[in-house]
Amino acid sequence: MILGVVALLLAGGPLLLALDNLRRLRVPELAEGVPSISVLVPARNEEANIAEAVACVLASTGVTVELCVLDDGSTDRTAAILAGVADPRLRVFQGGVLPAGWSGKQHACARLAEQASHELMVFVDADVRLAPDALSRMAGFMQRAPDIGLASGFPRQVTVGWAEWLLLPLIHFLLLGYLPMARMARDVSPAFGAGCGQLFVARQAAYRAAGGHAAIRASLHDGITLPRAFRRAGIMTGLFDATGFARCRMYRDTAGVWEGLTKNATEGMAKPASLPVWTVLLAGGHVLPFLLLPGGLAWAACGCAWGLRAVLAWRFRQSWASVALHPLGVAVLLVLQWVALARAAWGVKATWRGRAYEAQG
Repeated sequence: MILGVVALLLAGGPLLLALDNLRRLRVPELAEGVPSISVLVPARNEEANIAEAVACVLASTGVTVELCVLDDGSTDRTAAILAGVADPRLRVFQGGVLPAGWSGKQHACARLAEQASHELMVFVDADVRLAPDALSRMAGFMQRAPDIGLASGFPRQVTVGWAEWLLLPLIHFLLLGYLPMARMARDVSPAFGAGCGQLFVARQAAYRAAGGHAAIRASLHDGITLPRAFRRAGIMTGLFDATGFARCRMYRDTAGVWEGLTKNATEGMAKPASLPVWTVLLAGGHVLPFLLLPGGLAWAACGCAWGLRAVLAWRFRQSWASVALHPLGVAVLLVLQWVALARAAWGVKATWRGRAYEAQG
């Protein structure tokens, strides 16, 4: 009986919070006028992505755009593909040697920000595909939120392999089920900083005041660390729903999913003080209810857990198989987090894009 009550509380709380958050997470309206935007794309061995990514940005409507791409030591055809784009709005830069203490993406983004000509800067990963109205909508969001210096949108995550559709939808689940967006909108504390590293829009003045990517130079998880750097500088950050105008296939296979999520873990949940708490919250609310079946309270808790995932799957176009296997996905995610914490404790370096880094936390 006691376990059933605990499971129901731990499953029902995130459902209620997510329903409130979904009211607040809006799709931005188009910008007024024709704003000027600098789009900044770091690219390392992106021959499979860069041509389409560039084409999407250059097809933007309702904005004046400059596109800056940094070729970060690519050993594939990335540079050749960029050289073949005949559009004066595109400028290509070379990354050079990665300085000590920097991660590759943060250094590339910092270099790109130095080249930006416009006050609004959009940082976008090469595997993100923007719709023609995407930049206008992001500019519109910033026009209507003058107190926000950095905002982030979550693209629709394209999931193909089983590991992709099992685990990647949990990004929205964690964000909307455990981040109180009402508090986030009025409290500048770094604890409420959150975003998606795939897509950021920043005011250049606020970016400079916050220290830019230099403030998170060693980070491997800018989705969390960049908003928190802005908030530490007293600058508010925000979130918007980019499902309808941006999409991304983040990883291409199971190994990529594991490597990518493990890389990010120690700057998120996988910390010695917080991971036990997350384990209780997630396992208690989203694994335990299914182990307690067929008890009456267990069914209610399962309904809350499945109901939350079903609402998110409908809103963000996620896999329904992931909803059905939600308890398994949460269990696998927790295993991944504990493995990442153990690897960091043993001094095992995180790897990404052919580079090895000390685990951050």
